[in-house]
Order: sequence, then C-alpha cells, then structure tokens
Amino acid sequence: MPEETSKAVSRRRFIMGVIAGGAAVSAAGYLFRASTHHGNAPLIGAGERLITLNVNGRQRRVDVARQETLAWTLRYNLGLTGAKLGCDRGECGACTVLIDDVPHYSCSVLTHTVRSRKVTTIEGLAAADGTLHPVQQAMVDQHGSQCGFCTPGFMMTIKWLLANNPDPSEDEIRDALSSNLCRCTGYSQMYQAIRAAIDAEQKGTKQELVEAK
Repeated sequence: MPEETSKAVSRRRFIMGVIAGGAAVSAAGYLFRASTHHGNAPLIGAGERLITLNVNGRQRRVDVARQETLAWTLRYNLGLTGAKLGCDRGECGACTVLIDDVPHYSCSVLTHTVRSRKVTTIEGLAAADGTLHPVQQAMVDQHGSQCGFCTPGFMMTIKWLLANNPDPSEDEIRDALSSNLCRCTGYSQMYQAIRAAIDAEQKGTKQELVEAK
C-alpha cells in the first residue's frame, strides 16, 4: 500500500511538473515576442502585433497575428468586407485590393508586409460625399454583376487598368481581367461596363477642357 501511494504521488508530481514547465515556456515565449532591445526593432522572429496600416487614406491601428493575411485583417479586424474570400489561395481574384495602386490578391499577402504601403479597397473608391467612382457607376448602369461576389475584385482591377491605360483595346481588357474569375460567367456585361466607364471618363475630360476654355 505505501508503495502504491508513493507511485501515485510521483505520477502526480510528474504531471504537475509538465504543466508548470509548459506554462513557463509559454510565458517566456510571450515575453520574447513582445520585447525589443532598447527601443530598436523587434527581435528576429518576434513579430510586432499592434501595427498601423494606411487603408483608404486613413491610418488604422490594428492588432495583427504574425501569419495573418491582409484579407483577414481587412474583413475581420477592420470591418471592410468588400474584399471577398473566395478560393483563399490566390486564384479567383475576389479578394483583390490595390497596394500602392497595383492589384494584389489580399488572401496571399501578409498584413505585416504592407505597413509602409498604401492599401485601397472597394470601400475607398467612392467619393467622400458618397458619389460612386465611374467604374462603380458603370457596373451599376450596365448590370455588370450577377451574384456580385466577385464584383469588388473586378472593379479594383478595372480601376487599375483605366488609371494606367485610359483607352484599352479589347485584348488589353481581357488580359487585365484574366486574373479575376466570375463563376456566374457575366463577363460580357463587365466588358460593357468598362467601355461605359471609359466613355464617361473621356466625356468628363472633354467637358473639363471645354469649361477651362
């Protein structure tokens, strides 16, 4: 009986030791991640969690995990749900945003890598007074979406295309949109919307020239 009691006590002490050791390691890891050397950059592999992002022209302070994607941060930390999570593997383009005015799949970009860059989402296209961007208005007027899930990603790509090529050819439009997929196959309406956006932009430019004279 004394021998069995001794064994039970030993097992109990062993289990308690494992638990205590795990807690110590976890605490040490947390302190290591949070520490810096006298105000310098975080230790290698540490990863700062509370960072500032430039999103749609605003400085947004957000708590970000080390391996968190920009799509996740935008949707679940900042409430910007325009970027959709479709395939979540950089294939469908539903999560497309502009980073320094260039389209990127936000599901394949780590949030920490865009701290010093400019991020624009579909929520940032309209004017402050609510006036839709010409690309958005053209999509509405031409019924350029069906279920609408892929539409934000398409519009961000179209915004980039027209900003760099105000009068693209059909081949250039198709090439630019090859990075985005529409499961409803509503491509023809999107092409019509792009042509309408181009016409609106050109009309607006001509009107500005007339008024300037």
